[in-house]
Amino acid sequence: MSVDVPLPVLSPKDFASDQEIRWCPRCGDYSILAQMKKVLPTLGIPKEKFVFVSGIGCSSRFPYYMDTYGMHSIHGRAPAIATGVKLANPDLQVWVITGDGDSLSIGGNHFMHVLRRNVDLKVIMFNNQIYGLTKGQYSPTSPTGTKTKSTPFGSVDRPLNPLSVAIGARATFAARSVDVDVKHLCSVLERAAKHKGSAFVEVYQDCNVFNPGAFEFASKKGKKEENVIYLEHGKPLIFGKERDKGIRLNSHDQPEVVELGKGVTEDDLLFHDEKSEDMNLAFLLSSMRHPEMPEPMGVFRCVEHPTYNDAVYQQVESATERNGEGDLEALFSTGDTWTV
Repeated sequence: MSVDVPLPVLSPKDFASDQEIRWCPRCGDYSILAQMKKVLPTLGIPKEKFVFVSGIGCSSRFPYYMDTYGMHSIHGRAPAIATGVKLANPDLQVWVITGDGDSLSIGGNHFMHVLRRNVDLKVIMFNNQIYGLTKGQYSPTSPTGTKTKSTPFGSVDRPLNPLSVAIGARATFAARSVDVDVKHLCSVLERAAKHKGSAFVEVYQDCNVFNPGAFEFASKKGKKEENVIYLEHGKPLIFGKERDKGIRLNSHDQPEVVELGKGVTEDDLLFHDEKSEDMNLAFLLSSMRHPEMPEPMGVFRCVEHPTYNDAVYQQVESATERNGEGDLEALFSTGDTWTV
């Protein structure tokens, strides 16, 4: 007779490791770490069921600072390693911690395909628009014209938009938040944790040493109200200190800023639909960039699709039912063999 044993009540302290945290003072990574420790105890998952896999970069020290299972892997390959972890043990909740350089440069291929496949992983990208660990070179998300040690006359590259890439890869969950907006970040991380399938969260993270103030427009009180739209499913896109501005589609189906009360009502605005199977709305929102447009924050897309994990398990079960349990020794001895 089995007896259900209640889970121990966990707190953020239970997820803090004994390792000294080595990020620069005032780095945005501290806030992301703190919010993650707040969210995990609320999920009702045993502590030993969490795994954090990272690549290379400042963000990728994350597994050392979480008192969970984890792996500091190799540059850009964290999604591939995390996929193996999840497939080998489907009961684990696996998080991928990465940066804009780690996942969009050398790791761009792995990043794209893990989302396309809808592997049941939670991918958190710390985007500071710079290479911080290697001391300030431009990254795939650095704005055109960015002057760094590797681009002293200004970058001539056009930057990648992480959310647009994720949505283009058909991510079933795509969201954005800011490191210091702790309440909002907590809610987004919690939603990502509860999503079944690939959950991608871009976090605007301030590197106060090599790229300070890059996201001040979205984090500083008094500024963000005019520059950020907080997405709410089923509600119109409204922003501004007085909540007197909104977004509607013009005659070319492109977003434009309008003022409410001047012949424009809330019903004229664009309403957010995170559940839409049509990716056009989510992609359109991801293309809204400061300073030309206010930038959306929150969940852009959240839809349900079969996961890669489940499809693999179903194939294994089907093959086992048809052919029985496999025999590795018989496989080695079958067909042409040779001795080296």
